[in-house]
Amino acid sequence: MPRDNPKWIIDRRRELGARIRDLRTDAGHTQEQFAEITSIDRRTLQRIEAGESDPRYGHLLRIAAALNREISALGE
Repeated sequence: MPRDNPKWIIDRRRELGARIRDLRTDAGHTQEQFAEITSIDRRTLQRIEAGESDPRYGHLLRIAAALNREISALGE
C-alpha cells in the first residue's frame, strides 16, 4: 500500500530540513561534524536536511540540543 503524503506535508518536511541545514551551517558545522555531535548517522541527517524523511522525535531532540535551541525553533 503506497504511503503518499499530501503536498503540504512534503513542503513542510522540506522547510524543516532546510531550516536545520541553515542552523547547522550558521553554527559552522559540516554535515559530518554535526552527525558526530548529535550521534545521528550522516546519511540520516542528509535525508532529514533534504526533506526526504520524517525525523524521529529523538533526532529532533538531539539536533535542537546541539544547536542550543528548543525543538519549536527548528520549525520557525
